[in-house]
Amino acid sequence: MIELTREAVEAYLCQAFGPDAAVTYMGDIGGLGEQGIKRFGYGKPVLVRFTLGGREQATVMSVMKADKYGHQFYWDRAAILMFQHETSARLPRHVRPMGLGYVDGRDCLVPVHEPKEFFILNELLPGHEYFRDLERIRERGIEERDMELARAFARWLAEVHATKRDDAHLYYRRVRNLLGSSECIMGMADEAFPPGYEPFPDLRFKALEKRLIDWRWRLKGYASRLSAVHGDFHPWNVLVTDDGEFRVLDRSRGEWGEPAGDVACMAINYLLFGLLDAHAKGQDESEDGPRPGVSEPFRRLYMAFMDEYLRRTGDEQMLEVMAPFFVFRGLVVASPEWYPGHPEHIRAALLRFVENVLEDRIFDYQRPELYLE
Repeated sequence: MIELTREAVEAYLCQAFGPDAAVTYMGDIGGLGEQGIKRFGYGKPVLVRFTLGGREQATVMSVMKADKYGHQFYWDRAAILMFQHETSARLPRHVRPMGLGYVDGRDCLVPVHEPKEFFILNELLPGHEYFRDLERIRERGIEERDMELARAFARWLAEVHATKRDDAHLYYRRVRNLLGSSECIMGMADEAFPPGYEPFPDLRFKALEKRLIDWRWRLKGYASRLSAVHGDFHPWNVLVTDDGEFRVLDRSRGEWGEPAGDVACMAINYLLFGLLDAHAKGQDESEDGPRPGVSEPFRRLYMAFMDEYLRRTGDEQMLEVMAPFFVFRGLVVASPEWYPGHPEHIRAALLRFVENVLEDRIFDYQRPELYLE
């Protein structure tokens, strides 16, 4: 609950409209008289009358109530309020917005004036992006430090995922977003492949999405797995220093989710680099044409990462829920928009992976090549 005093509201009005703003009334809309309220409840509008330049004015202050319908966090609610502030006045007969602001940690009201875009400042970190290590391995071979770094990633994820939360509705939301978000599976299907993409036509996408509906209902039984997550743990979001330490960037899609999402995100990239490495070395050639496979160095990295994570967590159940998360990440790395340089038979193998992985109730992590066939 937000605690706001009349003085705090008046201070906001002075910042937003001018230094001579003064509150004359603050209470419930439709009330019989001033309520003298101090507690400002989520979702409860408050009528504020004030003077400005000697003239009487009135405004209705409100904030959104947190709920399970995609509004659990203040940034969810902020996005809706920003939309209303930006667009309401453009709709005939709609109430006109008078101001936009936020409540800070001291319960002070801070105005936001004519927002156009938002930005964030982050610290500058040392190191290089981890994908450069994977490219080095393709060129010069794998070293023991590479194996240890993959295990270190798994240990870090195990520590992150050890923080649990009891909130089934938040788990359901994460699964809904996995399927339907513009950043996730359906967004990839619509936007990351050309219209009428011949190697993977609409009928295959439709069949894929229909199968995912069954998986969505299956995952509803795993809501107790809700954990702290990174949300986008891939080689371009990890910085590695020369002494083997690492830091991460760009936490995405919420603080809470399914641990399998983070594991699948890094694992699919080991498979991707292994496919590309095997092709570059001619290891996927056969009399019947290319047979995509994962080269030995990257298969070792993949197994070190997966084995260490499962050893640290004991979370064999993760293998029961991984498939839809592999579908999302597989569509990303198979996308001709995101990765235009893939040989077509590599892209085809990745797209077979996203279909085949849904066939098993338990992901056979020790034999990932099965899903490429």
